[in-house]
Amino acid sequence: MTAFSLLVCIVPHDSGEFVTHTATAAGAAGGTVVMGRNIASNGFLQALAIGDTSKDIVYILVSKKEKKSVIRAVMTASEEKRKLCGILFAINAAYFIKTGSIAGGDNDMAQTMTHQMITVIANKGYADDIMAAARKAGAGGGTVINARGTAKPGDAKFFGMEIVPEKEMLVILVDAEKTQAVLNAVKTLSCLEKPGSGIVFCCPAGDFTVLGGRK
Repeated sequence: MTAFSLLVCIVPHDSGEFVTHTATAAGAAGGTVVMGRNIASNGFLQALAIGDTSKDIVYILVSKKEKKSVIRAVMTASEEKRKLCGILFAINAAYFIKTGSIAGGDNDMAQTMTHQMITVIANKGYADDIMAAARKAGAGGGTVINARGTAKPGDAKFFGMEIVPEKEMLVILVDAEKTQAVLNAVKTLSCLEKPGSGIVFCCPAGDFTVLGGRK
C-alpha cells in the first residue's frame, strides 16, 4: 500500500499558484489554495513576512514516493524567488478518495513528527482571543481561515446548541512539547465554554521548513 502526505504551505497572498505550479512540475497531481490571515507575535515571524497579513494556504496531497521531490522543488523555487516567505510542513494522510475509489496508506510514521498542528474551529470573532491565549502558552503564531457551519436550524433545537453559521478556523503550528500547554490554555477560554461553541483537535506534523527569504 502507498502512504500519502498532505503538504501544507502558508505563503504570502497571491503566491499560492506559484507553489502549486512548482509542486505539479515536480510530480504532484495538483493543489488547493484557500485564503486566510496570519497572527504573529514576535519579531522573528514578522521579519519572515508572516505576521498579521493576508495569506494563501496551499494543500497538496502527495504519495510517499513524490513527497521528497515535491518538498525539495518548493524549497528550491522559494530560495530562487527570495521574496516568497512562509512555512511548509507535512501531515500523514492514511486514505484519500478519488474518482470513486479509495486509496489506503501503510501509515508509515518513520519520519520524526517534531510539531503538532492544532486546529480550533470557533464562532466568528474569537480567533484573536484564542490566539492570544495560545501565545501565552508558547505558540508563536497562527493562521485564520474564514469558514461556515453546516448544521440546520432544527439541529440547534434538537441538540440544545446555538448554531452560528459564520466560523473561524485557526491553525496553529507548535513544537510537539508545547502541545498540551497550548491545548490547556485554549480549552479554558470563556468563548469555548458553551456547548456547540467550537472544537479543538491536533495532528502530528513533520518536515517543517521555512520557505524563501534567505540570502
